[in-house]
Amino acid sequence: MGVSSLRAALLRAWERWTARPGLHIRCPSLMAGKEAPPAPAAHPPHRKAGGSWVWEEGQNPPKRLRSGEVDEPPRKLPKRKIVLLMAYSGKGYHGMQRNSGSSKFKTIEDDLVSALVRAGCIPESHGEDMRKMSFQRCARTDKGVSAAGQVVSLKVWLIEDLLDKINSHLPSHIRILGLRRVTGGFNSKNKCDARTYFYMLPTFAFAHKDRDVQDETYRLSAETLQQVNRLLACYKGTHNFHNFTSQKGPHEPSARRYVLEMYCEPPFEREGLEFAVIKVKGQSFMMHQIRKMVGLVVAIVKGYAPESVLACSWGEAKVDVPKAPGLGLVLERVHFETYNQRFGGDGLHEPLDWVQEEAKVVAFKEQHIYPSIVSTERHERSMAQWLSTLHIHNFSTTSLTTGSGSQAPSPVDGSDGDAD
Repeated sequence: MGVSSLRAALLRAWERWTARPGLHIRCPSLMAGKEAPPAPAAHPPHRKAGGSWVWEEGQNPPKRLRSGEVDEPPRKLPKRKIVLLMAYSGKGYHGMQRNSGSSKFKTIEDDLVSALVRAGCIPESHGEDMRKMSFQRCARTDKGVSAAGQVVSLKVWLIEDLLDKINSHLPSHIRILGLRRVTGGFNSKNKCDARTYFYMLPTFAFAHKDRDVQDETYRLSAETLQQVNRLLACYKGTHNFHNFTSQKGPHEPSARRYVLEMYCEPPFEREGLEFAVIKVKGQSFMMHQIRKMVGLVVAIVKGYAPESVLACSWGEAKVDVPKAPGLGLVLERVHFETYNQRFGGDGLHEPLDWVQEEAKVVAFKEQHIYPSIVSTERHERSMAQWLSTLHIHNFSTTSLTTGSGSQAPSPVDGSDGDAD
């Protein structure tokens, strides 16, 4: 067989081979003088696989069917790390954090994860195991505690109208107010520099113990407000707060916490009852720390405890510190100054300051958080009932605590069951 005949035979064999469905190969040496078949598209047609998106990145090879047709590979939407700005009223929920393997106690994250799955931005398997989407909340708020500026980080499919779709599957008292793209290794808890909470309480909590514990006619005087702020300012700085939680011993380094500021704002009226808001900003807070900080100041102002008990509470001796009700505690804002300095102005990422969402935050507090606190206080009288128990506390120091060996296991450092 001559060279030309051999070449023609090879060419016919090559054409039969390359005519197979879904196979696109180019060989310039054999196809010289003939038009090469078109190269495959850089991105094959997008399709859903079984009605859902495929999470993994990359393309699978086409699957050959019995009929000879080729099943097109499913579309792979990109997964990206984002943060969500959340606001919620915690009434009726057993805190923020989901209870793995238990549906007995409903949490905020139960409703959030359900909405994420139904919105189509995470697969159902990621809702069952939140680690698959690198989920992390900035603070673990406790039972009944609300938030106006909670932040969570996670990986999602960046579908269109993401916020609207998530909110459409959430109850009105849980809202996603903002979204930002962040770096791939971002962790909302670890990258948080500080947290700001506020505690809203009726001002009759500061009335002297000789008055009615629920005197709705009481109005906070300028002198009493000054005394409250003087006592709250004592918390500023680094102290050993082992007496302000049940889970730390006096010798545990993690019991030392840094408070940047704490003060009480001027009072205001709601539904004929006067309230005040105490704000506190710190790097992190332990379980019940903020409620006990408020509780001890209330006990001093009412005359149940001497002012000297504050300094004693930071020593090694055990002090009986009362814990104020959880109703008025709200996570107001989380701070990412270090992250913003490094990435907020790099041209690729937006700073996590939430200035654009500030109006939404204020509106949510006015519509859901404040009314819930006021109505619950009026109907359940949680503050009045707690005030009636202050006389049973012994505010003198007792025997020295034995140290961390006798304490219950402490939570992860930097986290708090009802505050952080």
